[in-house]
Amino acid sequence: MSMTNTWGATLLAPDRTRFRLWAPEAEDVVLEIEGLAPQPMPPAGEGWYVAEAPVGPGARYRFRVSPDLLVPDPASRLQAGDVHDASVVVDPEAFAWRNAGWRGRPWHETVIYEVHAGAMGGFAGVEAALPRLHELGVTAIELMPINDFPGQRNWGYDGVLPYAPDTAFGTPDELRSLVDAAHGLGLMVFLDVVYNHFGPDGAYLHVYAKRFFDEGIHTPWGAAIDFRQSAVRAFFEENALYWLRDFRIDGLRFDAVHAIAEADWLDVLAARIRREFPDRHIHLVLENERNAARHLRPRGGFDAQWNDDGHNILHPLLTGEREGYYEDFCDKGAEKLAKVLSEGFLFQGQLSNHLGAPRGEPSADLPPTAFVLFLQNHDQIGNRAFGERLPALADPMALQAATALLLLCPQIPLLFMGEEWAATAPFLFFTDHNAELAPLVTQGRRKEFAHFAAFQDPAKRETIPDPNAESTFRQSIPDLAEASHPPHDAMLALHRRLLALRHSRIVPHLPGAKALGAHAVADAAVVARWRLGDGSVLTIACNLGTGPARAIAKGEVLFESMAGAAGTLATGELPPRCTVALLDQG
Repeated sequence: MSMTNTWGATLLAPDRTRFRLWAPEAEDVVLEIEGLAPQPMPPAGEGWYVAEAPVGPGARYRFRVSPDLLVPDPASRLQAGDVHDASVVVDPEAFAWRNAGWRGRPWHETVIYEVHAGAMGGFAGVEAALPRLHELGVTAIELMPINDFPGQRNWGYDGVLPYAPDTAFGTPDELRSLVDAAHGLGLMVFLDVVYNHFGPDGAYLHVYAKRFFDEGIHTPWGAAIDFRQSAVRAFFEENALYWLRDFRIDGLRFDAVHAIAEADWLDVLAARIRREFPDRHIHLVLENERNAARHLRPRGGFDAQWNDDGHNILHPLLTGEREGYYEDFCDKGAEKLAKVLSEGFLFQGQLSNHLGAPRGEPSADLPPTAFVLFLQNHDQIGNRAFGERLPALADPMALQAATALLLLCPQIPLLFMGEEWAATAPFLFFTDHNAELAPLVTQGRRKEFAHFAAFQDPAKRETIPDPNAESTFRQSIPDLAEASHPPHDAMLALHRRLLALRHSRIVPHLPGAKALGAHAVADAAVVARWRLGDGSVLTIACNLGTGPARAIAKGEVLFESMAGAAGTLATGELPPRCTVALLDQG
């Protein structure tokens, strides 16, 4: 039977289950299982209530925490409906794994492909796409959050039941089938988890476990989760172990950890995961606005951080945009790009004008693989008012040059679903909230853009798509049929070629790689060099501007994004909107 859990339902035998709930604000708790008489749960001390019942997999249950409030299990493994409905007892060991011997892949081999499971047809749809993604050269599928959220459509960051895969995407065993099929192809599966807040609908912990939250610390989502509480730490630590153990997920991406007040807990979590899975390649990645480099060193336990600084420099260079958080990155873009390529973070303690506070820690000592670089992801596309992807905003040749930089740079590359063929579908912000909450979300979404020049007119803000309309979700589904037609087929071929080069010529030598420096050679052009683990030197000369740049580099030409560019580079001139990668064996 399954491992005993601090939280939730643990199957002890085929016909017996233990139930545990932390409800320190409840005077008593009653376990209500469909088909059985209500059963009081004796207190077990420190706010815990525990009971056993003669039921097995498939039993539907809820907890009555007050005479007029019946709630699902906050650690529910499956819901019999939506977030307000009954929870279901599951057997985590019933699935017959075909690739039980899989131990994962080393981090330096990682090429991430971020997907929204719903926009790819659910877990079954993602599984069907795996052969295509394997052929592309991807080595890791990263699922946006899949924990149970209200309604049928959501990015996943409004989840309130962190253990329950949302049935809008499929069953728990369909998720296991996806992971198993990926492993059969040599692909890893990562999962985006949200430990910094709960969504606005269905988070009953606020009622019967108020100590779960610290009212003295506020986040964009309300009171902060209180990680000083041992029960709270157990809830999230067990959640991480659950995905890695019960679903054999290969890695976790931790959303917005800067909103977690007890930052030291992150290192405790990482250490526990490493202890629990000593014989597997488990990869842990942060999203952290603080740029806290200490988490990325060996004692911190994390493999990498999403490099928002890199994106926020490349985006203005490609589009000319300057508003919002781009104000910190748009001036002297080439100099800032050179620093990111050489040292990882741009902000290493300097004042951020956008945040009005210092940000970051020194990162130059970290290996390039400690940073996940991207041109697009769900946030950077979906947080735009109309969800435009880069091909709708950037010059095609400049975008090809930036793509070459992304996929040949020693930092770990991330692609967003459809990026490989320059999909035309936007990726919009979508939800499916109830009648009371939906208009508030729509109004709030439109209000977010009031300070942008293009949306000063209230009538213009009203044209921003309604997050709760089903059509908003439907518009966000990429059309794979585009990939076989010009110009999309050429972009797809470019990605295949670049990833093949990465795997054959760069990846084998990434362990031990170190930056040798980078410098700007024009307003939008840089030359960056890295010594790889075998002693060879990789040089990338990238010009995203409209004029030539002075740059000299040597070595075998691995790739040039414009015909004849390498010959020109040898004479000291890098053409506009061009990237050349060279490898010098010394």
